[in-house]
Amino acid sequence: MHGRSAERGAKVVCEIENAGGKARFVSADLNDAEDVRRLAAEVGAVDILINNAGIYKFGATVETDDPTFDEHVNVNLRAPYILVQQLVPGMIKRGSGTVVNVSTVAASVPASGAGIYGATKAGLEQLTRVWADEFGVSGVRVNAIAVGPTDTPGVAIYPGMLEAVAATTTLGRAAEPSEIAKAAAFLSSPDASYVNGAVLPATGGQRAIAV
Repeated sequence: MHGRSAERGAKVVCEIENAGGKARFVSADLNDAEDVRRLAAEVGAVDILINNAGIYKFGATVETDDPTFDEHVNVNLRAPYILVQQLVPGMIKRGSGTVVNVSTVAASVPASGAGIYGATKAGLEQLTRVWADEFGVSGVRVNAIAVGPTDTPGVAIYPGMLEAVAATTTLGRAAEPSEIAKAAAFLSSPDASYVNGAVLPATGGQRAIAV
């Protein structure tokens, strides 16, 4: 698994090992293309790639500066692209593999202040479809999950946002991270062996327009 914080990484490794699994943490800055390539080289061969890392800094278009724009493109779009470039050839050589890209409901539904975030994730969904066509014949499946409001530490910096977005879903609540993880596990499993190029909505459902 990858992350930026060695402390948090060590904690998650410990949790996985305590649950009977095995894990290894590799740190990297996904805003740096060469560090992404180093990450892929250090990780080595993988059977399942989950492109889960993402950045979202909300703001109006006229208030978005170049560094913020570039960081969204670099982390949300370029990093998954490089990881697929570097890791999928090994899957092709072995004749099987799975890629799951984590997108967002904001890729298809306008979200206030989330223009560049939604645009980069919409690009990732299009790459999902392109990669499914490009690699499917080699036995590598590529799918995505469009995630709705999810209760993670990252959203805590925007007080009230999670509750407000959750209220717009048909379920009327935010997702737990484990619910999104189970969707990723399904797409990565043999149970989804004929699912390729799909964007699975894990959004809690979109409410009807009142008339």
